[in-house]
Amino acid sequence: MSSTMDSDPLLALRHAIKTKSPITYVANSEPTTSLLAASHIVLSPTLSLPKSTTTRYSKPGTSASSPSDFFTLEAVYLAWLLRDAPVAEYMKQARDNGLAVGFVSVTERKSIVEWLEGKVNDLKRIVSLAAESTTPPGTPTHPGAATMPLITPKRTAHTADTTTTPSKRRYVADQQDVEVVKRIKQNEVELRDRNTVLRGTKPNNFSALRATYSERLKKLKETKPGATPVSAPTAENLYPIIMISSSPTALITMHNVKRFLQESLFESSSAARERAAAAGNSRAEDVIHIDRRRVPPSSSSQPTSTSRGDIQRYFVVDSTDALQKFGADAWERVVCVMTTGQAWQFRPYRWSEPRALFHHVKGVYVSWANDPPNTKIKDWNVTELKIDPHRRHIDKSVVAHFWQLIDDWTITNKPWLIKS
Repeated sequence: MSSTMDSDPLLALRHAIKTKSPITYVANSEPTTSLLAASHIVLSPTLSLPKSTTTRYSKPGTSASSPSDFFTLEAVYLAWLLRDAPVAEYMKQARDNGLAVGFVSVTERKSIVEWLEGKVNDLKRIVSLAAESTTPPGTPTHPGAATMPLITPKRTAHTADTTTTPSKRRYVADQQDVEVVKRIKQNEVELRDRNTVLRGTKPNNFSALRATYSERLKKLKETKPGATPVSAPTAENLYPIIMISSSPTALITMHNVKRFLQESLFESSSAARERAAAAGNSRAEDVIHIDRRRVPPSSSSQPTSTSRGDIQRYFVVDSTDALQKFGADAWERVVCVMTTGQAWQFRPYRWSEPRALFHHVKGVYVSWANDPPNTKIKDWNVTELKIDPHRRHIDKSVVAHFWQLIDDWTITNKPWLIKS
């Protein structure tokens, strides 16, 4: 039995795997750790075989009549070595080890691995040895049956391969074919399955998503089964939020927005900044509250002594960092976004695409009254708010028009934010 194992590469490899003997590689009589660089595979201290040695494991769809119809020792060993690798990784490693063709397919890998590990004793495509044939002499050859002659392996890496037979000749690749294969490999597209696509090339970080929903999940866990659900927030503790552009060239900034929306008087951003600096406030606040008296629906457009409505508070911010101070659901309270027509303003927003953003909030484009039409905003679903550069007496009507737009939109889309 020992001599049979030494004579047959497939049995020798199976014996080494079952006995868990170390399998090493040799290149130019020197040990190496790279299978690609190796010329021989050492299966035992006394047995070293060229990795290109043909085994008795036939390729599917072949007649098993020539050496090219069988897998090499390297291909069979690599199938066992990468037995647990995913499909794409296995095929990549096979190509990296020089087996662009001739490697054991993924569908065949499991069966040959089970045979090598001794889990199964018979494998259909392993051709029986001539020395092990139990067919009586003189019996006619069965069609389709095939046998493989015993192979005399190299005993050491130093022994020259000088004996060949017509039925067993070592395959020597044509150099021109090798160059063609190299060119084909350079243009290959790596096959990927759904597992490798979903896995990606770097670890996924869901910390931002976890931080967004951690507070909500905490409240859900604290709610006892059968307890009365917490009612939705009311306008008593939630105030609408208006977002403006952080661009220094915007007409409405954190320096002049309060005076414009609360006092109905436009003041240039630079003048408002200088006035605040003179008063000792060099930096604008990141959150500004605005109180306005809402006029209840009536036949008169101007409030009277008997029709003065409640005070409605709004908050104004110019960045998503300031918006985060209002909690994870702050975007549910945003009723208006003032824009200068620059799309970069929306990049950090919940909806970075203008058409999607202005489907969820009221869009207002602020510009000078004498500015030409901005073609960029024609399909953004925004309302233009034009400010006169010189006539301050019409600011009140401009601001009144703005609040009317906000009230109409909020009542229609987010009525819970309106203080009744």
